[in-house]
Amino acid sequence: MVKRTNYLNRLKQWQDRPVIKVVTGMRRCGKSTLLEQFQQELRSEGVPEERIVALNFEALENEALLDYRTLYRHIVDRLHPTQTTYVFLDEIQMVPEFQKAVDSLTLKKNVDLYLTGSNAFLLSGELATLLSGRYIEINMLPLSFAEYCELRGAAGDAAFSDYLRWGGLPQLAALALSAEQAESYLEGIYNTVIVKDIEQRQSRRENDPNKRKITDLTLLKNVARFLASSVGSPVSVKSIADYITSSGRKVSQNTVSDYCAALQEPYLFYPAERFDVVGKQLLKQNQKIYIVDLGLRRHLVPRNSYDLGFSLENVVYLELRRRGYRVNVGKLGAAEIDFVARKNERLSYYQVTASMTEQSTFEREMAPLRSLTDNYPKTVLTLDRFTTGDYGGIEVVNAVDWLLRGTD
Repeated sequence: MVKRTNYLNRLKQWQDRPVIKVVTGMRRCGKSTLLEQFQQELRSEGVPEERIVALNFEALENEALLDYRTLYRHIVDRLHPTQTTYVFLDEIQMVPEFQKAVDSLTLKKNVDLYLTGSNAFLLSGELATLLSGRYIEINMLPLSFAEYCELRGAAGDAAFSDYLRWGGLPQLAALALSAEQAESYLEGIYNTVIVKDIEQRQSRRENDPNKRKITDLTLLKNVARFLASSVGSPVSVKSIADYITSSGRKVSQNTVSDYCAALQEPYLFYPAERFDVVGKQLLKQNQKIYIVDLGLRRHLVPRNSYDLGFSLENVVYLELRRRGYRVNVGKLGAAEIDFVARKNERLSYYQVTASMTEQSTFEREMAPLRSLTDNYPKTVLTLDRFTTGDYGGIEVVNAVDWLLRGTD
C-alpha cells in the first residue's frame, strides 16, 4: 500500500505529547493502514513490540474487549512501568461507553494514545466534554491523486480520468478490478456506511429524546442521491425537501435536516459554508456539499450528463482539505469565488473550471479574482494547458499538475 506520508507526518508532530490523537474518516479510507504504518515507524525507531498495544474492534478476536471495563484492564495490564506504551484503538466507537476507558487511560503516565473512528459521534457529546483540550483530530480522506498515481504506477491525464471515474478508496485503487467488480465494491462500501454507521448512530441516540431517529432508509438514500447529484451547486434544506415532495413523498424540512446530518456524520458528505470575503464572516444559507469520493458519487448518480467541471471542483475541495486548509465558498457581492482556503490566518482564492479556452469562460472565471483588493494568492485551476500562465498576479494552473505537485 502507498505510504500516507501527509497523515503520518501529522501523527509524528504529536507523538509523545500528552494529547490523544484521533484519526477520523469514512470507512475504508485507510485509517487502519495508517495506524499500521505508524506502528512500523515506531519499530524502526527501536520501540519494542511489548510497548505497542494495537486493537481493532472490527476484528472478531477482540469481541471480548467490547466491554469498556474489560478493555481498560486489558490495556493497563500491558503498560510498561517506566517507559511509554503506544496504544492504538481502531474503530473505537464499536465499544459502548468507550469514553470512560479512554478518559481513565489519559490519567496514566507514559501512555501515548491513538484512536480511529468512522463516525462524527466519536468527538461529540460526552467524549468531547471529558476530553476537552486533550485531543487533536486528524480527518483522513481517501487517496489524493498523487497517492493514487504512486499506488497505480501511472500519472497524467489518463490516470486522472480513471481517478475521476473510480475515486481514491485505497483497496479499490490497489486491486485490478473489472468495471463490474468495482461497482460491486463501491456498492458494498456505500451500504456499509449507510446501514452500519446509521445503526450505530441510532444506538448512541436511543436514550436522547431530543434527537430524531433515522428510520427510513429509502428516504436516507434519496437524500444521499440528491446531495451527490448537487455537488458544486448551492443547496438548502428547503430545496431538498421540495425536490423529494415533488417526487411524490411529502417530507418536512426538519426531517431532511436530520437526514442530511446523518449522512455527514459517517464522513460521506462534507459541507462548505459560504464566506463573505468583504465582511470576513461565515454565511449560513445555501452552503455547498461535496462527497468524500467520486467513485461513490458515480455509484449514486447515474451518468446522464457530463459534469466534468463539478467533478473537478469536488477533487479540488478535498485536496485543499488534505493540505490543511479550512475551505469555504467565497461570496463577493453578487459574484462567487469557488473556494476561499484559510490556513494560519492567511487566505488563498481558487476558481475551478474544466477549460478556460472560451473567451467568455476566461472572463467569467477571472472577474471575481480581479475585483479582489488584497494581496493573497489567487489561482485558477483548469484542465486545459493552453491558458496557463500569470495574468496580472492571477495564476492559471493546470489542475492535474497542481494535484501532483502536492503542495501550494
